Amino acid sequence: MINFPNAKINIGLNITERRADGYHNLETVFYPIGIKDALEIMEAGELTFEASGIGIPGRVEDNLCVKGYHLIKKDHDLPPVSIHLHKNIPIGAGLGGGSADAAFFIKLLDQQFALNLTIEQMESYARQLGADCAFFIQNKPVYAHEKGDVFKPVQLDLSAYKIVLVMPPAHVSTGEAYRGVRPKRSEASLQELVQLPVANWRHHIKNDFEESIFKNHPVIRGVKAALYEAGALYASMSGSGASVFGIFESVPELGMLEKENQVYYL
Repeated sequence: MINFPNAKINIGLNITERRADGYHNLETVFYPIGIKDALEIMEAGELTFEASGIGIPGRVEDNLCVKGYHLIKKDHDLPPVSIHLHKNIPIGAGLGGGSADAAFFIKLLDQQFALNLTIEQMESYARQLGADCAFFIQNKPVYAHEKGDVFKPVQLDLSAYKIVLVMPPAHVSTGEAYRGVRPKRSEASLQELVQLPVANWRHHIKNDFEESIFKNHPVIRGVKAALYEAGALYASMSGSGASVFGIFESVPELGMLEKENQVYYL
């Protein structure tokens, strides 16, 4: 059985406070986009994990799909499976690719072995694997708050626009991103701000990670500037970077950006 985990972008990202458990509270809007991995599972004699496409760093046992298998096996009589992941979503990009793989893996297990899990049960498993994993269970635009794992539906449809995502040759670690921000309560509700016309977002919706990351990684700052120069109605870094997306009324000409960056037209 196979499915195709997709990426997400963050529209706005406000770090509102540091929590007692060491995490941060935040608010953001998650919006699914069409860059996809391919994930396949088959019943097998033993649990195995193979990957192709973009190289995945780290140990196999630390992969979120493998962790998801062991998590659900505690509660359900699962046979061993072979897992194959073809990685296409850029890694370290702020696109939630690993989280998407984990969530879609949970959905695959549910379908393959008729576990009859509810949406709430699947989201509960996903939350144990990562803060934004649960978003990908329903995979619909949401306003996310607390650790980014508590959701409220948001009416947002960008299908009339062209989204372009640019992945520059840069890497931003999550630790670096959080060291550069000072938590602060938002003055206006992001839930309300995303209801403004997209052309107005530039003046009201921000990503708190950008200020420090742009200082340390001018190439990322340059990508955002180039998207605005090309006519973007709104441009922002996604998550903690390093990818940057632009929302356009029509497909832009970005030949200069294509020379040194990965560019996806969505």
